[in-house]
Amino acid sequence: MTDLAAAKAAARKAAFARRRAAHEAGGAGRAGVLSSVLAGYRGVPLAGYMPIRTEIDPRPAMAEAAAHGPVAVPVIVAEAAPLRFALWEPEAEMVAGAFGAAVPARPEYVEPEILIVPLVAFDAAGNRLGYGGGFYDRTLEALRARRATLAIGFAYEAQAALDLPLEPTDQPLDLIVTERRVIDLRRR
Repeated sequence: MTDLAAAKAAARKAAFARRRAAHEAGGAGRAGVLSSVLAGYRGVPLAGYMPIRTEIDPRPAMAEAAAHGPVAVPVIVAEAAPLRFALWEPEAEMVAGAFGAAVPARPEYVEPEILIVPLVAFDAAGNRLGYGGGFYDRTLEALRARRATLAIGFAYEAQAALDLPLEPTDQPLDLIVTERRVIDLRRR
């Protein structure tokens, strides 16, 4: 294992523990700040995600957004490929997808302009630590090569880290939204 891989593994382990504790603390309204942010983008195609394990749940904000425009969820089509995004509605029939995340039973693919990105940890500079598959990094790179794409990291406040081990392929976030605040990084 390289030094960078070991550093990422250690950072993930610590962040998973913080995320688990925040998730278990519970409480209503965790997506309220995210809903407020998305209200400024009514009708813009966006992609959220179906939470797995102890990820913070964006579905209440996604449901509100779906009343005003297209909302999609990620679909893993191949191990080293960018994600595709299938249209989602709150009552959509879902089936098990890769890594345990639900996907629409009859996918109709769209290309979002806003991505709500799950993560393991984030720092104040807009960097994120994911699960290590590189799916969101590849996807953001491809989307940003075609047009402006807003990447919103959604996480518990407890997932903040002072610094993260980074690779040149890591794509930065434009906003980080937690259950308490918004960190706007677009002017970096």
